[in-house]
Amino acid sequence: MSKVASFFPATTGFVPAQENKTRITGPRSTTMESAKIALIPCLLPEKQVHEPFDCAPSTKCNSWGCPSPQAAGPPREVAIRGAWLGIKKPLVQSDVLQLFVNKKDLREGSQKLLDIARANGGNRAFGSGGHNATVDYIYNTLVKLNYYNVKKQPFTEVFSQGNATLSIDGVRVASEILTYTPGGSVEAPLVAVPNLGCVLADYPAEVAGKIAFVSRGTCPFADKSLAAKAAGASAIVIYNNVAGALSGTLGAPFKDYAPSVGISQEDAAAVLTKLAAGAVTASVKVDAIVEPRTNYNVIAETKGGDHNNVLALGGHTDSVAAGPGINDDGSGTIGILNVAKYLSHFRVNNAVRFLFFGAEEFGLLGSYHYVKSINGSETELAKIRAYLNFDMIASPNYIYGIYDGDGSAFNLTGPEGSDLIEKDFENFFKSKRTPSVPSEFSGRSDYAGFIQNGIPSGGLFTGAEVLKTEEEAKLFGGTAGVAYDVNYHKAGDTIENLNWEAFVLNTKAIAHSVAKYAVSWKGFPAVNLAKRRYAGDKAKVFKREIETHQHDHHSGPCGGGALI
Repeated sequence: MSKVASFFPATTGFVPAQENKTRITGPRSTTMESAKIALIPCLLPEKQVHEPFDCAPSTKCNSWGCPSPQAAGPPREVAIRGAWLGIKKPLVQSDVLQLFVNKKDLREGSQKLLDIARANGGNRAFGSGGHNATVDYIYNTLVKLNYYNVKKQPFTEVFSQGNATLSIDGVRVASEILTYTPGGSVEAPLVAVPNLGCVLADYPAEVAGKIAFVSRGTCPFADKSLAAKAAGASAIVIYNNVAGALSGTLGAPFKDYAPSVGISQEDAAAVLTKLAAGAVTASVKVDAIVEPRTNYNVIAETKGGDHNNVLALGGHTDSVAAGPGINDDGSGTIGILNVAKYLSHFRVNNAVRFLFFGAEEFGLLGSYHYVKSINGSETELAKIRAYLNFDMIASPNYIYGIYDGDGSAFNLTGPEGSDLIEKDFENFFKSKRTPSVPSEFSGRSDYAGFIQNGIPSGGLFTGAEVLKTEEEAKLFGGTAGVAYDVNYHKAGDTIENLNWEAFVLNTKAIAHSVAKYAVSWKGFPAVNLAKRRYAGDKAKVFKREIETHQHDHHSGPCGGGALI
C-alpha cells in the first residue's frame, strides 16, 4: 500500500496510487469520524504528504478536494502544513496515530543516539558530552515542530565514575567500584571482618592500615565503608551474600569513606578459603571521579489542549558509562520522540507533556528533580492526570511487560487510576493478539517520583538482566535461561541489540495511549488530593523498604543502584 493511503483507515475510501508511483490521480474525498471532509490535494507528490486535513464545516470544497475559490488547489507546502484557509488538523485517533509508527524512523533515531555515543567516548552518561548532545538532539527536534512549548530544565548533581582493579595474592579478581567511592591505591594484608562491619566495634584492631574484607548485609554499604575508614582500614572489599557480582552505591558523595569495591559471592568463597589457610595479600586500585555536573531534562507540552488535564509520559536520556544505552533507554527515548513527532499532525483535547529525564542511571535524579520542581504546588501536581513510563522497550530476548497498576501480581497497588492504565495496555496487546505479563513497580525507574506523589502511573518494560523463564519463552519466544537483555549496562547495548518487533509494537502502544488520553479522560477517576496524598505516603514507605532490603529489581530496569 502506498504511504499516503496508509495514513487513513480503510473506511475512508481512498484509492492508493499504484505501488512505487509518486502521484495520486483524480479527486479523492471522504467523510471522516468528525463528519468533516478529509482532503489530500490532487497531484501531490507522495513524499510531500505528511498529514490528513479536514475542511472546517462552513468551507465548501471544489472538485479537486480543495477549499474554494482557489480552483487550482492550495500551494502544496501550505496545504501540507495545515495553514491553508479553512483547513485544520483532525482530532487525534489511536488507529490513525499508530499507522505512523514504522521501523525506519525508529532505526534512524536509534542510529542517531549511537552516533552521538561513538563521537563522545562510547556513552551518553550523565554530565558527559554524549548526554549533552543527546539533550540537544531531542530539544532541537521538538522545537522544529512548532507544536510544543519546549524547555530545558537544568539541575546540578554529583557525578561519579571510575574503575577498580583487585588482585588476591597476585591473581586478578573481577570487581566493581561503589558509586561515590574515593580513589586510592593500596597493597596490604586482607583482614576478614567477623561481623557484618556495620559499626566500628565490628572491626578488629589489626584492620588498621590493612584491607577489610566484609560481607554484604544488614546495613547500607556506606555504613560499612565509613566504619572501616574509622577503624583505620586503607580500603574495603565488600563481597556479595547472594550469587552474582556486587555493584551498588554509597548513596551520597563527599563523606569519609574508604576506597570501596565489591566482588561476587563465588569469588569471595575462594578468598575465604585462602584466608582460613593463612595470610592473604590484596592489592586494590580505585580510579574515581566524583564532582558536581550540570545536567538537563527536556520538557515539551503541546500548545493546544486542556492544560489542566495533562497526560505526562517519559523516559530517560542518559546511558551508563559502560556503553551507549541504545535499548536502555534509547528505545524509550526514540519511541516517545517519534510519537511526539507524529502527534504534531493532529489536534488534542487534553494537553500532552513529553518528559525526557537526565541522570536516571544515578538514582532517578532527573525525574526526582522535575517532580520536586512542581510538588510545592498541589495545583500543578493535580494538572497531571496520569504518568506513563517507557524504559527499555526493545530488549532482544523480550517480554511484553505492563506495570502492575492494580497490584494483582506483586501486591503493590499504584495510585488510583493506575489499574485502568494497566487494563488499557492489556486490552491493546489483546487487540494485537499478543500476550503480556505484569511487571513490578519496583521503584527503580522514573515513575517512582510520580507514584510517591500519588499520580496514577503505568507503562511498558521488555526486561533487563533477569533470566527469561520457561513460561515466558512459551509466551513470547526467545530463549529461556538467558537474560532479557544480555547487553544490559554493557558496551554491546548498540543498535544490533534491539528487537525491532518489540520496538515497533511498543511504540504503537505508546501512540495508542497518547491518542486515547489526549482525546478524553472519560472513565478515569477525578483528581482527589486526599487520596493522592495517602497513595504517595504509602509509596514513600515502600521506597524506604526497598532501600533497606535486598531487591532483585526484576522489573526495575535501571537507575538507583543498590544501597545495601
